[in-house]
This record gives sequence, structure tokens and C-alpha cells, in this order.
Amino acid sequence: MTLPIILVMAVLGLAILLFIFEWVRVDVVGIIMMIILPLLGLVTPKEAISGLSSNAVVSIIAVIIIGAGLDKTGAMNSLARILLKFAGKSESRIMILISGTVAFISSFMQNIGAAALFMPAAKRICRQTNIPVSRILMPMGFCAIIGGCITLIGSSPLILMNDVMKISDPNVEAFGLFSVTPIGLALIAAALIYFVLFGRFILPAGGGSEAGSGPMSQELERTYRDIGNLFEIQIPESFEGPKTLKELEIRPIFFTSILSIASKGGVIISTPDFADTIQGGDTVIVEGPSDLVAKMAQSFNWVIKEDLEVFAESFSPNNAGILEAIISPRSELVGNTLRSFSFRKKNDVTPLAIFRNNKTYVGDISTMTLRTGDALLLQGPWEKFHYLKERTDLVFTEEVQGEILRTDKVKFAVGGLVLALTMILGFHVQLSIALLAGAMFMVLTKVLSIDEAYESVDWMTVFLLGGLIPLGIAFEKTGAAKLIAETIMSGLGAVSPLILLSVIAILTSFFTLVASNVGATVLMVPLAMNMAGAAGADPRIAALVVAVACSNTFILPTHQVNALIMRPGGYKTKDYFRAGAGMTVLYLVVMMASIALFYGL
Repeated sequence: MTLPIILVMAVLGLAILLFIFEWVRVDVVGIIMMIILPLLGLVTPKEAISGLSSNAVVSIIAVIIIGAGLDKTGAMNSLARILLKFAGKSESRIMILISGTVAFISSFMQNIGAAALFMPAAKRICRQTNIPVSRILMPMGFCAIIGGCITLIGSSPLILMNDVMKISDPNVEAFGLFSVTPIGLALIAAALIYFVLFGRFILPAGGGSEAGSGPMSQELERTYRDIGNLFEIQIPESFEGPKTLKELEIRPIFFTSILSIASKGGVIISTPDFADTIQGGDTVIVEGPSDLVAKMAQSFNWVIKEDLEVFAESFSPNNAGILEAIISPRSELVGNTLRSFSFRKKNDVTPLAIFRNNKTYVGDISTMTLRTGDALLLQGPWEKFHYLKERTDLVFTEEVQGEILRTDKVKFAVGGLVLALTMILGFHVQLSIALLAGAMFMVLTKVLSIDEAYESVDWMTVFLLGGLIPLGIAFEKTGAAKLIAETIMSGLGAVSPLILLSVIAILTSFFTLVASNVGATVLMVPLAMNMAGAAGADPRIAALVVAVACSNTFILPTHQVNALIMRPGGYKTKDYFRAGAGMTVLYLVVMMASIALFYGL
């Protein structure tokens, strides 16, 4: 064992310790690798920073920008709506649908691209259903990795496999595009069953930068207690109407606000005022104390639904919420009432309460004369709050969530994605170049400004991957990977083909955790084919085992997809180990069983 091999093993051990104990943030670990490896002479300075310009990292940057453009135009809203239509609010169904969809996409597209492209839709679905994003992103990420095994173009190892096989045996029969499909489908099915059965035990219960939340922040909940409860109510056909909201006197009597009315004909009145009417067959969404809402429904013989149905999307935390705004000294509201100012109709938001002199007013606030410094508790779409923020009348006490969607640009956003996919699949343009072209198309068509494109990139992920790539280069360059492989193989002696192939799978799985899957493929395929030939096994199957096992990388955040979802999911290294350990063993068992079944071992 040479000194460079000892040093690279020590650096690998240091990286693993930093990941496990989290003494520094994961992106700092990547930067440390970029510094320490060239200082020890294990890689050149150029190789140390080559990760930042690698095909994988540039592809991640570009596909995140493409995803941000699709999100900005509302395209991901539409996708989330379609998925929710089939999945409802069941966490298991949502997980299966999202993970299965991403697995299918990654079967013909690089898995990192599929995961990054779909992540905005997954976040929106989690916010809309109040499911912690940490419960969805890890199954999605694992299935994105496994999905690359469904076709021969889904992952780099499978793409390389036929070419590397030819190096060892020029006459070997190449695998077809769908030769690996039965194995990949079996692995996806096993992963989905694994998370359905054990997800509640192995996945973090909460966390993530996009975790679901209620209609208002915890800070506001402490001030405005028992405000913010949403109920959908069905008005029976027998209701004697139509009656105006003023006639019903719902707010003065029940301290309850009618936020929106959906007529039986499908017409929706958002932010209705005192002159709007309710009649039999309508559906309304209200906000108010649960006990008073129940009394109101009983008084009018209305039916409270168990959950939001008609208004589920428009009033989800993803699209709407509750904010507090202070009336500024220069506001036109000062000296006026909300009703005289037609506040609801002008701004499309509903006032729920007024906070003045440490007292909360909820009753007939529409006739109160407003003063400078009054705090208005408002409910409405995030988009409307963004418009209000630009005016001088109100100062919001919290950051406005959401954004103003550029729905008129949705065709250009989808066009940018189609352009990238066409270049990749139709003209075989390198992934990073094709995705950059799609991202730049969105910038040039004003789907995103260049500043918004920069802001959308998760630079923590970029530097984490930028540092792990040179570590993989050092592991291969020093001969450490080859030494470990040859030592284990020579120590096996005479074994059955199944045991030999199982050891090859385990060894390959280890290498993909600490080195690039491409490097593991180039190293292990010739070695595995030679060992298989000597043991009387089929060298082609040995090469297939290596290429499929290169996707068995779940217990550390070293894979590109695992690194991508780490911060959005709020994951720690121990979360990957807890969920990934079982997945790693299951992957090996299902992979070997599938290969034995379909290829007759």
C-alpha cells in the first residue's frame, strides 16, 4: 500500500466523519476536499476544482433554473393539480405517484435532471397537503436513482456498459435498450413497497425548507388565537335565498368571515362583500372559531364538510394564507372604514381582524374608522399580497410568501424544457449544454430574469458536489479503488457464480459511495468479467451486475440526487443511513434475484 493510497483513505475517512458528526455544513466539507486534496498532492489543482465545471454540476445548475422557470409560470401548479386529483391527500399515494413518475422520467433522462425538474412540483404538493416535504423527497430521490436502471440510457453506468465490455472482449454481445427493464421495474416496485411499509419509521417526521404549514405563522397564531380556521360549507337547496351577506349578519353574530362563494353553476365569487348573495346549492368557504362556525351552520341548517373540496387548491397554504399588515401614516385608509374604501373588492383580500391598543376586534370591523398603526389581519392569495406590498398603504410584519406567477409565459417555459429534451434525446447533445440552452431560452424569453435564475440555484448543493467529484478522482487516480477490488477478488478463491456476482455487486455498491459511478463502472466491469470467466460464470451478466449495482448508493449524501434533496428535505447524514441501509440491502437482494430469474443464473 503506497503513501498516496494511505492518504486518500485518510481523507475519505475524514469526509465520512464530517458527514456523520456534522461539525461543519456539508458544502463546507466539499470545499475542504477541494483544498486538502491538491495540498496533499493527490490531485492537481485543476482536478481539484474540475468538479465545479463538471457535466453533472453544470447540469444541476441548469435544470434547477429550468424547474424555477416552470414553477414561476404556474406549470408546476398544473402538474401538482393533476397529481393531487389522483392521489388525494393520502401520504402513501402521493409518495407512490411522485416517486413513480420521477422514476419513469429518469428512465430516459439523467436521474439528477429528473429529480431537480420534479422537485418544485413535489414541494407544492407537500405545502398544499400539509405533508412534511421530508417524507416525500427522499423516496422521490431514491426512485430517481433507481429509475435510471429501467432502460440502458437511464444512467451513465448503463450507457457505458456496452463500450467497456468491448474493451475486455471485442466479440461480446451487446445488451439492448430494454434488456435491463425487468430488473429496473422490480427494483422500483421494491422501493415503493419499502417506503409504504416502513416510511413512517425510517423517514424524518418533519423538517425541510418547504415543509407544509398552516394558513398563518406561529407568531401570528399566538396573537390572533382561534383565528385562521377554514371550513367548507354546503348550502342545502332548501335554503331560503338568495340573501346578502349583510342580511345574514354572519360576522357580527358569529365572528365568521365568508371568504369565497361557489355557485352551483360553477361561478366563483372571491372576496365577496356585504352586497353579495348566498342561495341554495352554493358552496362557501368560511373562516372563524370552530364552535361559532358550528353554531352558524346549525342556525341556518348548513352542512359543514369534513375537508376542503371545491376550495382545496385555491385556499391551500401553497396558494393563499394569512398575513398581518400595519396601516402606515401615509395610507389612504386612515380616517376611512374598510367598507367605504371597498377594501375587499379593490384588493381581493379579506380582513379577518383589527388589532388596536393590545386588543383584537373581530366583529363588525368593516365599519370601524381606521387609524395609523392599526394592524389588519388579512386573508388572501399570496399573489395579491405581493401587489399590496408594492403600495405605501400597508407594511407587512412578515415576509410575503409565494410569488406573482407569469402565466402568460408558460408556453415559453415549457418550450425551454422541450428544447433541452429534444437536444438530449434527438440530437445527443451533451446533457449540460442542452440544459443550459433550455435555461438560457427561459432567460431570453423573460420567463426569468438572470438575477432570478442565479437566486434559484442551491449553491450549497453545487459546492458539495464540486468537492466530492475530486475525491472520487483521487480514489481512482491513486489506485486505491483498484487495490481494494483486486485484494477482495483474489481472497475469494473458488466460489459459485452466484456468490461471486453477489460479491461483485457489494463491492461495486461500496465504490459508488466513495467514487463516481462512471469510475466504478470503468474499473469494475473488466475486473468482474475476468473474474466471472475464471469462475465459469457469464462475463456479460457480471458486467450487468456492475452497471446496475452502480445505482445502489443510498446511505450517504454523496450521490448527486441525494446531495440535491438534502437541504430542501432538511435531511442529515443519519437520515440517509437510517433509510438507506435497509434500501441498500433490499436493492442487492432484489437485483440478484431479478438477474437470477430473468437471466437464468
